[in-house]
Amino acid sequence: MSVFLKSQKIIKEWVDYNNHLNMAYYILIFDQALEVMLEKFKMGANSAKTEHRSTMVVETNTKYISEIKQEDQVDIMLTFFDHDKKRLHLKLEMIEKKTKKISASIEWLSLYINLEARKVTEFENEKLEIMDHFIDQNKDNFNNEDLKFSSKIKK
Repeated sequence: MSVFLKSQKIIKEWVDYNNHLNMAYYILIFDQALEVMLEKFKMGANSAKTEHRSTMVVETNTKYISEIKQEDQVDIMLTFFDHDKKRLHLKLEMIEKKTKKISASIEWLSLYINLEARKVTEFENEKLEIMDHFIDQNKDNFNNEDLKFSSKIKK
């Protein structure tokens, strides 16, 4: 149960001397996949440039579950999403395409930021409506088990 965000092939430059994906690139892959979702919510790179609003990560919990090697293909899946007036709470999983195994997961808490003031701000009504519609459409695809940050969302 999840929402597909992006596929990624593991390239040579991302593999370390242990002959598997270096931990820094797990985060890069997750971050690039999240950008797909942020653009749908009008909070991605375009929003940062034109509206001076963006998100900034404040806390993560990453689990490395099984090795990913060079040339492997992975899918990044959104397995949970929620928000309050200022925060995004989500969980992503990296699934190795051949084996269908979960390779890694990351739970993520981000704040919505006014980039001009460099301060936390509330989501605009339009963005709240977009996120609420997304949640309503996908709630049956989400799994809220084993989440670390649920208590930090203030509804």
